[in-house]
Amino acid sequence: MVHDEKNDDKNDAKNVTTAAAAHPTVRPTEVALLASVFVVAACGLVYELAAGALASYLLGDSILQFSTVIGTYLFAMGIGSYLSRFFERQLIAHFLRIELMVGVVGGLMPAALFALHATATPSFRFALYAMVLLVGVLVGLEIPLVMRILHSQLRGDRTTSGGSNSGSNRGSYIGSNRGANEGAQQGLKNLVSQVLTFDYLGALAVSIAFPLLLVPHLGLIRTGVLFGLLNVGVAGWALCLFRSQLRTHAAHAVACFLSAAALFAAGAGADRITTWAEDRFYADSVLFSETSPYQRVVVTSGKGGVRLFLNGNLQFHSRDEYRYHEALVHPAMSGHGAPKKVLVLGGGDGMAVREVLKYASVEEVTLVELDPHMTRLFSEQPLLRTLNADALRSPKLRIVNADAFAWLETNAASFDVIVVDFPDPTNFSIGKLYTSSFYKLLDEHLSASGYAVIQTTSPLVARRSFWTVATTLEAVGLTATPYHAHVPSFGEWGFILASRRPYRSPPSLPQGMKFLSLDGLPALFNFPPDMARVPTEVNRLSNQVLVQTFEAEWGKVNP
Repeated sequence: MVHDEKNDDKNDAKNVTTAAAAHPTVRPTEVALLASVFVVAACGLVYELAAGALASYLLGDSILQFSTVIGTYLFAMGIGSYLSRFFERQLIAHFLRIELMVGVVGGLMPAALFALHATATPSFRFALYAMVLLVGVLVGLEIPLVMRILHSQLRGDRTTSGGSNSGSNRGSYIGSNRGANEGAQQGLKNLVSQVLTFDYLGALAVSIAFPLLLVPHLGLIRTGVLFGLLNVGVAGWALCLFRSQLRTHAAHAVACFLSAAALFAAGAGADRITTWAEDRFYADSVLFSETSPYQRVVVTSGKGGVRLFLNGNLQFHSRDEYRYHEALVHPAMSGHGAPKKVLVLGGGDGMAVREVLKYASVEEVTLVELDPHMTRLFSEQPLLRTLNADALRSPKLRIVNADAFAWLETNAASFDVIVVDFPDPTNFSIGKLYTSSFYKLLDEHLSASGYAVIQTTSPLVARRSFWTVATTLEAVGLTATPYHAHVPSFGEWGFILASRRPYRSPPSLPQGMKFLSLDGLPALFNFPPDMARVPTEVNRLSNQVLVQTFEAEWGKVNP
C-alpha cells in the first residue's frame, strides 16, 4: 500500500479548519469589544436623534430641520469612515481617544445648544451644524476602528496558536498554510457579521427607548449626558482590557476621569441649564416644563399672564385666549341649536371643553388628545385648572389619549358638533390631520345636522394655507364656511365650519361672552380683499401640499 502523504496533509488542514469553524473559541476580549459595538451604536444614534429633536424644538417644529440635521450627520459619519483608513498604528489608543471625544462633545451637545440658543446668538445655526458634523465624524470613526482591532486580535490568536514548521515536509506546510488562509477568510466573514449585528441591535434598542423612556423621564440634556458617560465607560473599558498595549496609560486614565467629571457636572446642573435657557428664551419665568414623546410643553407666567408653548410655538395667552376659544367653539355650538354629543380633537388644555360645557343641552363630551402630559398637567395644576374652569374634571367629559386619526378609524360614534383644535401643520405628522383622508373620517362621524369646526391658521399671513383647508373640505363633499377673528397674541386668525347643510347665524349665544356678540357675529364671516379666497390644491396624504405651503408662508414672517 502506498501512503499518500500529500493528501493526508490536505485532509488534516481541512479537518482543522472545519473543527475551528464548528467550535469557535470566544475570548473575553472579543466579547467586550462586541459589547462596545452595541454601546457605541446606541450612543451614536442618541446624538443623531437629540440633534434632530433640538433643531425641531429650537428652530421650529419643521420636517426640514430634522431632515437636514440627520442628512448632515450621516454625511459626517461617511467622512469619519473614510478617514479611518489613515489610522495605521496604535489603533487602541486612537479608539480610546475618539471615545472620550465623542462622549464629551456628544454628551454635552444638548446642554451647549440650549445655552447658545438662549443667548440669541446669530451663530446658533452654525454652531448646531458644526457640532453635528464633528460628532458625526467621530462616530463614523468608531466602528471601522473596532473592526480592525478585533481583526488584529483574531490574527494574533491565529499566529500564537500555530505550531512550529520544524520537522514538517513541504507538502504539510503548504496544506497547513492553505487551511489557515481559509480559516482567516471565514473568521473575517464572521467578524463583519457580528459587528454589524451588534451595531444594528444597539440602534434598534435606542430608537425605541429614546422617545418612550429617555426623553420623557430624563430630558434631552440628561439623555445626552447619560450616553456620553457610556462612551467614556467604553474608553475606560478599553483602558483596562488593553493596558499592556498602551504607552501612556496614566495620561489616558486622567483623560477618562476628567471627561466623566465634566459630564457628571452637566448632569447635575441639567435643571438649572434648562431653566436658565428657557427663562431667557421665553422672557417670562417658566412655571412648568415637560418633554413628552410628542412635544416639549412649557407654561410661562409674567406680568401679562400665563402662556402655553408647544415646541416653542405659542398656543395661547391667558389675557386673550377667550377670543380664540369663543370664536372656535360658539359659532358651531350655537348654530346647531341643542347639541348633545360633542367631540373635541386636540385641545388638551381644556379651554375648548370649557366653552362647550356652557351649553345645558350637552350630555357627553369626548376629548381625544394625543399627549397624556397635556391632559394631566391641565387637570392637576391649580393655576391651569383655574384657567379652564376645571373643565377636564367635568363628569360629562371622557378623555381619550390617542391619535385622532387612528381613533376615528376605529370608533363608530357620531356627534352633533366636532371641534378640531390641532396645532398648525408644521410637519407631516400633523399635516395628515388636515388631509382629505382625515376629513372623510370627520364626515363619517358627523350627524346629519351637525357642524365641525377647524382652527385654520391666519388667512392674512398664510392665505394660501387657509384656503387650502377650505378646498380640501369641499373635496370630500362638505360645505365649508370660513370666518376669522382678531386675537392679539396671534393676529388675524382663521376658522372653517364644515357641514352637510348651509350655515345659519344662531339666534342666541350663552351668557357671559367676553368677545362674541350676536351683532358682531356676521362681521366674522366677511373677508376683505387681502384675505379673500385664492385658488388652491386639495391637501392629500400623498402630497401634503399644505405642509409645504405653510412652511413657505410662515417662513417669510419668521426667516
